[in-house]
Amino acid sequence: MSLKDAYNRKIRDLRISLTDRCNFRCFYCLPHGEPSWAKKEKLLTFEELEYVSGIFVSLGIEKIRLTGGEPLIRRDVPILVEKLSRLKPALKDIALTTNGSEFPRHAEALRSAGLDRVTLSLDSLDRKNFEDITGVDGLRKVFEAIDAAKATGFAPIKVNSVIVRGRNDHELIDFAAFAREHSLAMRFIEFMPLDSGHEWSREMVVSGKEIRETINSEFPLELIENSRGSGTSWKYRFADGSPGEIGIIAPVTDMFCGQCSRIRLTADGQIRTCLFSNVEHDLRGIVRSGAARNEIADFIEEVVLKKEPRHYINDAEFIQPERTMSFIGG
Repeated sequence: MSLKDAYNRKIRDLRISLTDRCNFRCFYCLPHGEPSWAKKEKLLTFEELEYVSGIFVSLGIEKIRLTGGEPLIRRDVPILVEKLSRLKPALKDIALTTNGSEFPRHAEALRSAGLDRVTLSLDSLDRKNFEDITGVDGLRKVFEAIDAAKATGFAPIKVNSVIVRGRNDHELIDFAAFAREHSLAMRFIEFMPLDSGHEWSREMVVSGKEIRETINSEFPLELIENSRGSGTSWKYRFADGSPGEIGIIAPVTDMFCGQCSRIRLTADGQIRTCLFSNVEHDLRGIVRSGAARNEIADFIEEVVLKKEPRHYINDAEFIQPERTMSFIGG
């Protein structure tokens, strides 16, 4: 079975937000700590998530990524991972994106439950700057999370860094050196208009091209052929053969909509066809109405056909989504 949208793009990746709550207050996402959209009774239960994930997989979804908010704030995530693992081998990959704060104490349980990959967030290597960006003194915890991921056998370990002019762009060379030293796949992400403070401006965007050129000036890079494909990042190896990898995700200046393979499910059960969409589709309501499995499958297929051809960040009439990144799931 192959799930396709109206533009013949195969939809293979489902991103599930487990909660819109977060214990960080990153300025580019949730600086003011708005109240949660997803009240407890609106959250999809683990049983519901297992059920609808099974339907998504039967339609052609091959990869599931658990996101937030901070997903590990939600209790018993390893139990959900174990439930999702029952969908293998049709489900080829289960991944988690986390800020790392709660990861070390869950790492072994997550690995044992069937989690395949983990991506950690790290926006500065300097303790004070990390606190300025995230609102918490948590750099040590992220380092501990990287160590825990290595110790429990996750590989490759991806580390995301949102690069913002005047905030952490001066650390690009240091990040690259860190990737080389610790054999990490660093992913640099352009600043996107999904911040709850609505302070995004184009002047704050450090383009993917600038990121690449800055790193290349110190550590020459070689493009890994066909590295982006239907993914989000151009990937580079170090020309001198050093371990580690550089990835550049540039949705603002080099959008990848034509190859997009993703669809999102918010913590309160709404399908979003694009990160920047202003429309949501109520899967929770369909599931809780007692709809039959085939009716839910038909609903999902109908929603996927409404997936936008591209995002509209660069259009004059672009309207920032009401929900911010923490509510949508990255």
